[in-house]
Amino acid sequence: MTKDFSYKERKVITIGVVSELTGLSERQIRYYEERKLIFPERSPKGNRKYSFADVEQLIDIANKREEGVQTYEIRQDMIKRKRIEDEKAIRKEMRRGQINARFGIQKE
Repeated sequence: MTKDFSYKERKVITIGVVSELTGLSERQIRYYEERKLIFPERSPKGNRKYSFADVEQLIDIANKREEGVQTYEIRQDMIKRKRIEDEKAIRKEMRRGQINARFGIQKE
């Protein structure tokens, strides 16, 4: 099954290009990966590949770090936001199911 990602989510950018785009060193980028703030994919040769969404996330992380926010706090905020997004998606799916049940619509 092929994942259908928009251009923003496709992991195609190398760490060198990400470094140029963000102004972060490659070491900083790897550190944020170690701290589980960013999740690059690996090419068959083991090279890190990032998306435009990852670049935006890294810029956001760098801005927060400049404001004095610790990586632990950034990670906790990411976990909280992900949980909220997941809960919203579940509620949306439940509402859709309730509406479908009410009107007798069957899922194909």
